[in-house]
Amino acid sequence: MPEPASSSPALVKSTVAGTILQLAMVIAGHYTPAIANQFAIGGMTISGIAGLLFSLWSGQKATMAAAEGGVVAGGVSAFLGILVSHLLGDVPASVLGFGTAGSAASGAIGALVGKFFASKTA
Repeated sequence: MPEPASSSPALVKSTVAGTILQLAMVIAGHYTPAIANQFAIGGMTISGIAGLLFSLWSGQKATMAAAEGGVVAGGVSAFLGILVSHLLGDVPASVLGFGTAGSAASGAIGALVGKFFASKTA
């Protein structure tokens, strides 16, 4: 029986990878306005990548389990990145809510894309 998505090593690895990428973008954007201007699309793309990585690394057979892991990996990594960005004074606190929600959705989409490609190569 497969491990629940919420406790899998793949979830930890994909969330850590997403968080590292989010923090790199936020720190670079703090010093480079051109990067800061792309926080929304960059953050959602990174969350999609985190979801994709979860899906590929976990090998989840169930579509909902893949999407669930993508939501967590994408949402948690985005929340942490947005929190740091807010603490640096670069974004208002309101972004924590809608930015995390949008990135969680991107994580789910990334996971579903990963599931699709994984099923094509299996």
